[in-house]
Amino acid sequence: MNYHWNWGIFLEPVKSGDETYLDWLITGLGWTLAVSLTAWLIALCIGIAVGALRTTPSRLLVMLGNAWVELFRNIPLLVQMFLWFFVAPEFLPREWSLWVKQDMPAKEFITAALCLGFFTSSRVAEQVRAGVGSLPRGQHDAALALGLTLGQAYRHVILPQALRIVIPPLTSEFMNVFKNSSVAFAIGVLELTFQARQMQEDSEQGIETYLAVTLLYFICAFTANRVMALIEARTRVPGLIGKPA
Repeated sequence: MNYHWNWGIFLEPVKSGDETYLDWLITGLGWTLAVSLTAWLIALCIGIAVGALRTTPSRLLVMLGNAWVELFRNIPLLVQMFLWFFVAPEFLPREWSLWVKQDMPAKEFITAALCLGFFTSSRVAEQVRAGVGSLPRGQHDAALALGLTLGQAYRHVILPQALRIVIPPLTSEFMNVFKNSSVAFAIGVLELTFQARQMQEDSEQGIETYLAVTLLYFICAFTANRVMALIEARTRVPGLIGKPA
């Protein structure tokens, strides 16, 4: 049987409403961007903190940082998504559990953003740890010799340089956030993959649907790549980091 191509399907109304299939994809893109950008903000904040902790002289802080990374990095993202959405509420006090299950606003979005943010933070933490470790030991010693506390040394000397060094690998993680957000469809977030499955079942035009969604994911990831490349070029320290490709 020959496939019947129909590129005008996106402007046709859905079978059960006044929206068009293009409206569905635009809605999905909006939720994808919301989940991805929120998760990236969470990942950066936690990842930088955990990555820095893993390079401190305190064995306890290093152990805590390592535990965070190993916990979230070694469990598949889809499994974590189900654990946070279905299992975690069962361990809360009864009143809290009922609120999370029945009354919590935007439960799917919040769960997806937190889960993806924690998962990505473990990878960001590893990049930050490597960036701090690549700096000469003299940077740390000189900062302390000038009278800075350990926290001030990290804030004003070590992290500003380390973060510049790890922008290329962080670029990959930023792009991965958009791609990994597709897992959120499993808990009911109306992101691109969810809308694509719904559109394919409703219109029976699967090839056009998934080609369009593929293009949208590519645009998101490519835009993230260019934004990070611009940040890398603007923050590059002459003599410390080579020119970006």
